Amino acid sequence: MKVSEKKLPKILNVVNQPIPKRDGRKLVTGAAVYTDDLAPADALVVKVLRSKHHFAEILNIDTEKAEKVEGVECILTYRDVPDVRITRAGQTYPEPSPLDWKILDKYVRYIGDEVAVVAARTEEQAERALRLIKVDYRVMEPVLDYKTAAKSKSIVHFEKDSSVNYDIGFEPERNIAAHIDFEIGDYEKGFRESEIILEREYETQATNPAMMEPVTTFTYLDEYDRMTVVSATQVPFHVRRMIAKSLDIPVSRVRVKKPRIGGGFGLKQTAASEFFPALVTLRTGKAAKIYYSRKEVFLATSRRHPFVMKVRIGANRDGRIRAFDFQAISDTGAFGEHASTVIEACGEKIMAMYNKVDGYRFDGTAVYTNLPPSGAFRGYGKTQGLFAVESIVNELAKEIGMDPTELRKRNLIKKGENLLLGTSHVYGDDILRQDSCELDFLIDRGKELIGWDENYPGKDMGNRKFRGVGMALSIQASGVLNIDSANATLKFNSDGFFTLLISATDMGTGCDTILSQMAAEALQVPLENIAVYAADTDVTPYDDGSYASSSTYVTGRAVVEASEKILEKLKKEVSEIFDAEIDEIEYENGVFTWDGSSASLSDLGYRLNCRQVMATGSHTCSTEAPPYKSGFALVEVDAETGKVDVLECAGVVDCGTVINTNLCTVQAQGGILQGIGMALYEDINHDFAGREMNDSFMTYKIPTRKDAPKIMVDFAKSYEPTGPYGAKSIGEVVLNAAAPAIADAIDNAIGVRFRKLPITPEKVFFALNKDE
Repeated sequence: MKVSEKKLPKILNVVNQPIPKRDGRKLVTGAAVYTDDLAPADALVVKVLRSKHHFAEILNIDTEKAEKVEGVECILTYRDVPDVRITRAGQTYPEPSPLDWKILDKYVRYIGDEVAVVAARTEEQAERALRLIKVDYRVMEPVLDYKTAAKSKSIVHFEKDSSVNYDIGFEPERNIAAHIDFEIGDYEKGFRESEIILEREYETQATNPAMMEPVTTFTYLDEYDRMTVVSATQVPFHVRRMIAKSLDIPVSRVRVKKPRIGGGFGLKQTAASEFFPALVTLRTGKAAKIYYSRKEVFLATSRRHPFVMKVRIGANRDGRIRAFDFQAISDTGAFGEHASTVIEACGEKIMAMYNKVDGYRFDGTAVYTNLPPSGAFRGYGKTQGLFAVESIVNELAKEIGMDPTELRKRNLIKKGENLLLGTSHVYGDDILRQDSCELDFLIDRGKELIGWDENYPGKDMGNRKFRGVGMALSIQASGVLNIDSANATLKFNSDGFFTLLISATDMGTGCDTILSQMAAEALQVPLENIAVYAADTDVTPYDDGSYASSSTYVTGRAVVEASEKILEKLKKEVSEIFDAEIDEIEYENGVFTWDGSSASLSDLGYRLNCRQVMATGSHTCSTEAPPYKSGFALVEVDAETGKVDVLECAGVVDCGTVINTNLCTVQAQGGILQGIGMALYEDINHDFAGREMNDSFMTYKIPTRKDAPKIMVDFAKSYEPTGPYGAKSIGEVVLNAAAPAIADAIDNAIGVRFRKLPITPEKVFFALNKDE
């Protein structure tokens, strides 16, 4: 076909466009299919008997009556499972979290811990059997206060077979799951030469990810007796490894498939439900399903680590920050999942933006308690740490009488400078240099959106209502440096479209859409010519999973590489089929041209003589490309009731090239709303016996659409040269600035600084009326 005989399509541009989510219509109409929708109708229903004690030894389990219930297929206790300790944290091997958990154990370590597993033909039969199981316990003294856990006489993990893969400061005999400390520069010199030193203590609470879809899994044996696990997980390849090890079967016998996920926010980076139906299927040979109740999600999965942080800052009165000293204790709960990495993430970057300091020190400890385990949650340690750092910077600004936006501009990293990264790793200048960093713009644009100059610091509105504005900054990662890796495979189909095989897991973030956009852009084809399939450990290529803000930056690089490789392979096919010189073949907009001739992708697809053309791209996160965000808040405080209303929020993001303007905007809006919840509403309360009182959406309060203020979002014109099409991550950075900005705004409104979250009406009321 001659070029002149066919008009070439317009050059495509699908990146940096407001393209709707590919599954958006199905999601909003209820037509999307989730794990529970796919489970076989005859699958055994699996239920778990859970501990009602914080800490106890199981002396005896009587299942005789329960086993006689009609429909009960099996009841399993710690005597029926492999004696293997693993970590449920979905992390790259060798996992950095302690190997301290068994599927079922003789000891229970929190209220909600697993005691026995029941499988029956119906839910009613399984529930009845649960009620008939009798357990004799020897109740032990629990550790309930994480601030004093390291000094407690009671030891949560006294067993001798818990271990770690490498040194993380693991001292279970002191209830320490992990400890990390490091020094950057000469922080002692900085404090010695500082004209003003502030020292403060901050505290952040445990919060629940509160995703819409509960934890759900079903399992079955395929025709080759291989264990197939279908689960709402963010980490299918890690789940495969965990299932194989915990059940003592070869990895080759395990297949993990991920359907649509109804939200995760990090909770589904920790395996929870997958083990129990797999155990039943292995025992009975039958398909099995477990579907956590909302109460189980609250009490028996993970939540954000509570932190208490002592921070010291040294500065000159002209606003130059000289040094930081940061000490933190986090509560990892009954198991050490993500204990070391969350505490390390807290220290790694939270002070790194302030690269003009002489130095800083970080000392962090994650401790065991007899409370539900903590784990991954959007922000992953930086949320807690940035609340403290950004709050004390705001307090410093007030102490020296300087606008906090100007104070930050004097001390922040600039484009082209090196990030003052705190970590135990050693990096070269080429990794630390920030070629995309628009922090000054983020501040200036945020001030403009919130009306900073007109509203700062606050106003008396009359009728005992006061307004104030506040601000903070945030930083996050784009994948875990030198660890996070991803692969993407493109398959060329006979009529000219492509199948994109990925194992990044879309949990509402839109990564299926974003990665398709990148493939379409690189291949110069319409978006509808990219079919996405994710994720199946037998079919799709290895990916660490969707966490650490890695999908766009890390998996995106793999997608672009796969696209480039497959075009080169197709060019070779054109050369052989049409006897053309490969160096003369050009490609544009889905058409190969050479010497006055052309062939479209569909033409080529039908002439490949049944040869399958595929290409795989691989990428390991090898550079530091953190996104940045400024957060501004305008609040109104009712001094009569203590109620705080967030009237407006502004978030300005530097995430490099915005791949999808629609999805990035809603990511920012959602993150800001989560931050408002953490600042004002969300808390896990306990009664006098230490039992949790917030185990449903009736008692655990998160902001809804009706609570949402006016949220203004904008993006810096930024380009990250190491990212796909100049992109960095956005998923987590959008959350972290909200709480410190709101706390600062409240202080500017009423003159009271709150250093412990959440800032509830009761706390505000009593702070304002403490002398009455």
